[in-house]
Amino acid sequence: MSMTIAPDQVERIVWNQHHDPFEVLGPHQSEQDGKSVWVVRAYQPNAEAVWVVLPEQRTEHPMRSLHHPHFFECIIDTPDLMNYQLRIKEGESDRVIYDPYAFRSPLLTELDTYLFAEGNHHRIYEKLGAHFTTQSGISGVYFAVWAPNARNVSVIGNFNHWDGRKHQMRKGATGIWELFIPELSVGTPYKYEVKNCDGHIYEKSDPYGFQQETRPKTASIVTDLDAYRWTDQDWIEKRRQNDLSQPISVYEVHIGSWLHTSSAEPATLPNGETSPAVIVSELKPGARFLTYRELADKLIPYVKELGFTHIELLPIAEHPFDGSWGYQVVGHYACTSRYGSPEDFMYFVDQCHQNGIGVIVDWVPGHFPKDGHGLAFFDGSHLYEYADPRKGEHKEWGTLVFNYARHEVRNYLVANALFWFDKYHIDGIRVDAVASMLYLDYQRKEGEWVTNQYGGRENIEAAEFLRQMNHVIFSYFPGVLSIAEESTSWPMVSWPTYVGGLGFNLKWNMGWMHDMLDYFHMDPWFRQFHQNNITFSMWYNHSENFMLALSHDEVVHGKSNMIGKMPGDEWQKFANLRCLYAFMFTHPGKKTLFMSMEFGQWSEWNVWSDLEWHLLQFDSHQKLKSFVSALNALYRREPALYTQDFAQEGFEWIDCSDNRHSVVSFIRRDQHSDDFILTVCNFTPQPHSHYRVGVPEPGFYTELLNSDARDYGGSNMGNLGGKWTDEWAYQNFSYSLDLCLPPLATVIFKLDRQKTLSEIAATQALN
Repeated sequence: MSMTIAPDQVERIVWNQHHDPFEVLGPHQSEQDGKSVWVVRAYQPNAEAVWVVLPEQRTEHPMRSLHHPHFFECIIDTPDLMNYQLRIKEGESDRVIYDPYAFRSPLLTELDTYLFAEGNHHRIYEKLGAHFTTQSGISGVYFAVWAPNARNVSVIGNFNHWDGRKHQMRKGATGIWELFIPELSVGTPYKYEVKNCDGHIYEKSDPYGFQQETRPKTASIVTDLDAYRWTDQDWIEKRRQNDLSQPISVYEVHIGSWLHTSSAEPATLPNGETSPAVIVSELKPGARFLTYRELADKLIPYVKELGFTHIELLPIAEHPFDGSWGYQVVGHYACTSRYGSPEDFMYFVDQCHQNGIGVIVDWVPGHFPKDGHGLAFFDGSHLYEYADPRKGEHKEWGTLVFNYARHEVRNYLVANALFWFDKYHIDGIRVDAVASMLYLDYQRKEGEWVTNQYGGRENIEAAEFLRQMNHVIFSYFPGVLSIAEESTSWPMVSWPTYVGGLGFNLKWNMGWMHDMLDYFHMDPWFRQFHQNNITFSMWYNHSENFMLALSHDEVVHGKSNMIGKMPGDEWQKFANLRCLYAFMFTHPGKKTLFMSMEFGQWSEWNVWSDLEWHLLQFDSHQKLKSFVSALNALYRREPALYTQDFAQEGFEWIDCSDNRHSVVSFIRRDQHSDDFILTVCNFTPQPHSHYRVGVPEPGFYTELLNSDARDYGGSNMGNLGGKWTDEWAYQNFSYSLDLCLPPLATVIFKLDRQKTLSEIAATQALN
């Protein structure tokens, strides 16, 4: 029979230069001697001989070499070639496989590619990446990757000895390469071998890969994210009704350094138990991480004991370097394998929900590292990053900036935010370094940045991306949180997109944080000259939906941990810290504390070691932890402290100008009742035995919390459980209280309406 294909076509396959190997390889109908026949072609490097196997007919047809010793062809006169196989002889090896090029139906539809090209395919992660599926009754894995400027792309892995010649992919019209490889299974490591126009080869992890090998390996792993059986349906349904009138108190955690354990001597946990671990870390000899499942057993009860409503995790997306804290992400769709599998992380989230705790994940759309296996120069061009380094590089961080103007890149990020809510049931994202995205001159010197089209320094493309991202998230998942770490005065960060805002529902109040730390760091005698630090936040409090955050950034790089920032002797340091925490929890805004702050760790946070759990054997540290638990309990118990965080009606100063005594007093009001909370703070070590405070209603004011109580390590000065009002008009109120203000303390009161009514009734009975 005559040859059926030209030599140059074979050469393009052999040298991996064909954009559509399906045009050459696999089954093709042809005319031979006036008859319709099947021509099957295969390229099998290293093969000595190949046969076409027809299982149903129980026949084998030898293939002959054509134009190249490893390019084979066979002409078969049969009406049906469905699910034929190839028997391949390589030395002493003889194996039978299904031909990948016999499966020609792409998983991607025209609608998929259209939506992706315009940046609006919200669940593109269900099409791109690696997906275990079935075609023509044969199970396998469908691979798809966007690399429009690549000359060729192949799937490589152990299954083909990492040889890019064996599984060459087909390029679609939108630059998406795809291939179905039969008989591959979940758990298979793989990469993409990408060739640029000059023939240079890059081995890349899958941008949409759901799992990666544990560092230092970098291959992606085929994963089925739908295998886990969730038990949090009630939580998810209830969450849909959530709004910002709910209590939100967040425990921020870097799970890689909250606690390690040793293969030789398991570490003692905060609850006194011990635990083994299964993943070896690179931190120190013998040190091991806890797994997601072990953390579910240890971290969740600890956070529940403290009373926080949410756990916030520093980025758990895959990253190559432990010391980056997770903020230099290479696998945006993969939870890090350091602590276990995707199912293990799902279990952790599920268990959080079973225990009434929400999960917030730090999310990093602002930049990505230059690691060779990641997104950088992905297809031999600046695909994901801006090409101009004046826009596309953060020199101080050594990272690249996403090209927010490109539809497919914006789609990658928007879908990724949605992905974590969809597949992992998280309850919120905290978006890192929003200011670095919004400003073109962020940490750039003159001449190292370019203006926008209007001559300004605002990155309009990034702002539009954030609006799109938030709009999509809340459209699909009402009741979740989207929190911006935004450190500038960019307007309307937490305003809805339909009024021109960026669409977040919370923003970290960086100004409040800096003012508080500056104030509490100074000697109390000087605080009288800086009363503005305490009061200034209320001037702008209602411009955004603020979250008060004392985060990991404040306890690293020589800044000292929280207890070390406080002035005075050890007693005063703890008193200052209790006073600050109580002021924070009664001030308008949601709350975030970083791990170790709850028990007063002395050392700065070190990503390479455990928290200083041994400090809990000391009374002062244990009592501070108890105080944080009491604060959370009070905060969650009293609606006045959270229902009107962002409404002017929810806050009222009683006196903010007593700088001579460094005292402030204010009221927080409940949205749904007449209840209110009275807070009085004394920021000096000088107690005041008769300090008068005006109040709006007469009666008995119960002392709900006193940060100077003996139970929390204080001097135990106070108000004997509460005080009755005097008919003494003061500070624009008709009534007032004669209070004892302990040193360096916050005291919190609430009008006991029941006791007041009982007293009135008893008085009337006597009369």
